[in-house]
Amino acid sequence: MNTVLLGIRLLVLILLPAVLLAGRSQVSSAPDKPVKVFILSGQSNMVGAGKVDGGSSRWGTQFIDPTVSVYKGDYDPRADYDSMEPVQTLKLDAFGGVRPTPYPGGGTLVTRGFLQVKESGIYELRPGYGASTYNLMEVDGKEVHRQELGQDPVRTEIKLEGGKKVPFKITYFTKQANGLGWIVRLDVPGSLSTLVKFKGMYPYLIDENRQWKAREDVWYRGVVTAVGNRPLGVSGGRIGPEIGFGHAVGNHIDEPVLILKTSQGNRSLSWDFLTPGSKRFEYEGKIYAGYKESPLSWDKGTTPEPINWYAGKQYDDCFQAAHEVLDNFEKEFPHWKGRNYEIEGFVWWQGDKDRYVEAHAARYEKNLVRLIKTLREEFKAPKAKFVVATLGQTSKDAPPGNDKLILDAQLSVDGTTGKYEEFKGNVATVYTHPLSQGGASNSHYDGNAQTYMDVGVAVGEAMVELLK
Repeated sequence: MNTVLLGIRLLVLILLPAVLLAGRSQVSSAPDKPVKVFILSGQSNMVGAGKVDGGSSRWGTQFIDPTVSVYKGDYDPRADYDSMEPVQTLKLDAFGGVRPTPYPGGGTLVTRGFLQVKESGIYELRPGYGASTYNLMEVDGKEVHRQELGQDPVRTEIKLEGGKKVPFKITYFTKQANGLGWIVRLDVPGSLSTLVKFKGMYPYLIDENRQWKAREDVWYRGVVTAVGNRPLGVSGGRIGPEIGFGHAVGNHIDEPVLILKTSQGNRSLSWDFLTPGSKRFEYEGKIYAGYKESPLSWDKGTTPEPINWYAGKQYDDCFQAAHEVLDNFEKEFPHWKGRNYEIEGFVWWQGDKDRYVEAHAARYEKNLVRLIKTLREEFKAPKAKFVVATLGQTSKDAPPGNDKLILDAQLSVDGTTGKYEEFKGNVATVYTHPLSQGGASNSHYDGNAQTYMDVGVAVGEAMVELLK
């Protein structure tokens, strides 16, 4: 594929969901039909390591000469506290960190001082903790945070020059005030904040106030790791492929969608995720464990000495957790009470750990075929579609070796290859090498959020094609 065509394809992956959303409501138009369930699994990159921003840190040393003033009475939005005489003003010896100087009680509290960052950049400030987040913060005369009582915070990023001192002020709306707070660098290359808010990519992820927004017609439930139970949207400091995937399938399905993700990092298909019924096998003088056997391998002719783990333990843990969610569907999702569900598809993004054991890489195709068949049988979903994503660092022209063995195995199960007739029209493999922005699976693609978004969208589009 030449550079121009590849560029066009990537642009379509990025912008297509936004175009579709413009003409489609995110409220389900099929209120009585079963919820469509997609089960996502794999190792750490499925768990999710795409950076949302530069990472928040407790503020403290960035603030100079902070003081807090107490004004008579409860907070009044009409009052001009800058022109009023405070009842008391206290110098704050410690501001931020983990043990800030306690604020005096009574009245309305206003903190003032100066802010100075070390590095120039675009920042977001998150003042307060718990009830103390109900406040208004201004930096250099610009409102950067406002959270009214009972409302979500509205934050506006601000560009700050490294080494330059600028004034700040925090006006608290309740008596629950303190000096705690967090500061976040947003314009970090490859972070989701940079991509969305400063490069205009994936515009459907934010609202008109440039805040992250969720879509109510797609629900996220994470178990084992990346735990969550909420409408699909950006939450926390990392994302996985579920964000792009959820938008892609949500744009094409009228019924509500449940993304059920059950995954764990540093796990191999040929050991940790080995499927029930898998038999032990021999490879170059060693015996490799079958399902529920331990340890991973032992010399042929010797007696294995079990360890506190067994082949298939992660398979059991992850998919038992998924069963527990589905077995308690109405309790887990009371907003869908009275509805049933249908398992529409599975997504598998894994393979990194199998690269380090030649026998596991050589066995990967056989184990992947078993995984596809076993999951369909286990969840009583024989018609469920299955999408596999390859490791982003491995290209089709990679030299012989473990990485190439795994890539070839993943590509071979695609129904269009004809190698597995029963997979025709119901199994697809997404070749992610053109979508990777650098790094490798073992470095979590350097945390580049574009890799995670583009892989998620591509996998979602592949799933949609299978569902047509």
